[in-house]
Amino acid sequence: MKSPRQRILATAVLIASMIFSCLEPAIAADHFSDWFGYDNSVTSSWSFSSVENDPNQLVIHPKGMIPGEAKRRIFVFYPRRSSAYNTSITSILNVLDERNINAEFIVFNFLKDAERGRSGLAMAAQWGAELIFSMGSESTAWLYNNYLDGDIPVVSVCSKDPVALGQIDNYNQGSGNNFAFTSLNMPVESQMAYIFELKPDLKNLGILVNNKNLSAVETQAKPIAEYVQSFGIQVINVGVDNPKRARDELAVKVEGAVIKMRKSDPLLENSIFWITGSTAVFREIHTIDQHSDRVPVLSLVPDVVKAGDDSAVMAIGITFDSNAQLAALYGIDVLTGKAKVGDLKVGIVSPPDIAISWRKAREIGMNIPFSFFESASFVYDYEGKMVRYRGKQVDSQI
Repeated sequence: MKSPRQRILATAVLIASMIFSCLEPAIAADHFSDWFGYDNSVTSSWSFSSVENDPNQLVIHPKGMIPGEAKRRIFVFYPRRSSAYNTSITSILNVLDERNINAEFIVFNFLKDAERGRSGLAMAAQWGAELIFSMGSESTAWLYNNYLDGDIPVVSVCSKDPVALGQIDNYNQGSGNNFAFTSLNMPVESQMAYIFELKPDLKNLGILVNNKNLSAVETQAKPIAEYVQSFGIQVINVGVDNPKRARDELAVKVEGAVIKMRKSDPLLENSIFWITGSTAVFREIHTIDQHSDRVPVLSLVPDVVKAGDDSAVMAIGITFDSNAQLAALYGIDVLTGKAKVGDLKVGIVSPPDIAISWRKAREIGMNIPFSFFESASFVYDYEGKMVRYRGKQVDSQI
């Protein structure tokens, strides 16, 4: 353990290396656009500062302060760029601001490189970080394998099911170590109950997944496939093998899946495409829609239901925003001593977020039960405009 004097000196060294950039005003959201983004609404409360000689690192601190003045210190591990992470960091900042948590952040993209990751952990310790947020399944997996029982508490954000990944034994007790987990996944049985209510005579389920995204494969694609197959439903793997060519692969494979579905469901009335939490897949929603014919495109990622034409018909799952809000509350409890990190059970948002696009439903002639509309958190009307956001009506008409 470093003495208070040693920690002050270490912090001073770090601040000195950043001081020039930190005196600049808040930086526009596109400054870090090659790997980092956020909603501009947070700039009223937070400032974003670059770090000299390291484009894959930045500092976030309360507006009007410079690094070193805030009471709490939070280190955030990123593995790469993702729109999901942009949503998540925005949500975390909003929650901390609403709860008046006086904190500063170092956000560190470790580039999925082990040596850089270790240097990040050393930096977090030297800086005196009180909490680490592991952003995304890749960061969580790396930290779990390299920092289990470390000195700094870790809370996962935007990560998939830790039980299925073997990071924690069950959902009913804490980890007993320095990790607290939240999950983007909801229990398969619960999720599929909604699907069976929507399509009681379901015959075909086409699962869209990035085959290189092992967390999506192991915690989403495989469990769902095994579950529905037990009911005699045909599962069609629409897997992307090369994420860089996802658009081209999906165009061919989605069309091929439709042909296969027609053999047992000629009118495509009892078939569904199901998008997993694979960024390489769900960012190609336009291509998926183009080639899915009359088959409803659903997702476990509510963020894939959006305004306009490029949208899934419906989603049943947990939004990146909801998950990040829960992770932020876990982090606050740890920071303030309200909870011990190892005592926190896996955080799963319940009930799930349901999102509906009436525009896409009408386009393919799909009927959606009124019960889904009643409980939907996000609704878009026949023109593709949002009419409900987080359960609250907005100014538009269906």
